[in-house]
Amino acid sequence: MTHDSSTLKPYKDTNDGKKKQVADMFDNISHSYDFLNHFMSLGIDIIWRKKAINALKSIKPQLMLDVATGTGDFALESIKILNPKKIIGVDISQGMLEVAKKKIASKGLANQFEVALGDSERLQFEDNTFDAVTVAFGVRNFENLEKGLSDIYRVLKPGGKAVILEFSNPKKFPIKQLYNFYFKFITPTIGKFFSKDSSAYEYLPESVAQFPDGQKFVAINKKAGFNETIVRPQTFGICTIYIATK
Repeated sequence: MTHDSSTLKPYKDTNDGKKKQVADMFDNISHSYDFLNHFMSLGIDIIWRKKAINALKSIKPQLMLDVATGTGDFALESIKILNPKKIIGVDISQGMLEVAKKKIASKGLANQFEVALGDSERLQFEDNTFDAVTVAFGVRNFENLEKGLSDIYRVLKPGGKAVILEFSNPKKFPIKQLYNFYFKFITPTIGKFFSKDSSAYEYLPESVAQFPDGQKFVAINKKAGFNETIVRPQTFGICTIYIATK
């Protein structure tokens, strides 16, 4: 099985690069994404997010970057738990950001949380800018994983932390078998029903299967420059929290 995630793309009938396809895909599913995320993870993603954000409590970050911010859920949870002075969210999908903007406005958080269209592999920020960078369920959609992680490393202040939350592949029987069945058959069916974009929900499980999780991901982080990466598998290894320090 290849770990070159750039070869896996959501749509088979177009020659567009992965980045453009991922942006189009998230534009297409932006209105049902939050509901589907919670539904597909049986609501456990909310607990994973809280745990991931709590890993940053010790450094009390004041300026944060949320990469692949999507509809802004992870950043909004960060505000609740960490209350930084400012959090900036970037994403390649305008459709997802429109949903995020509505949430920010309805919560009156425009001074604390702003979002912008941005490429995770070419972040438009100076070196050593942020106290913390977060990515929830976004790194496996990077066209070039190492490049994206290197750029996250670059914009972090020395001693800063990147917290990355990502689906992983459970290794133990019977969780592995149940998980594969759920992701291969149930997820695309649900996705098709709710979002009218079946390709997206076929791509999502495939992208998890191809993602270099666990120690493979630690090795890529190391190549990107990080000093150490702590690995915390969650819920039978369905998901993993990675805490990387610059």
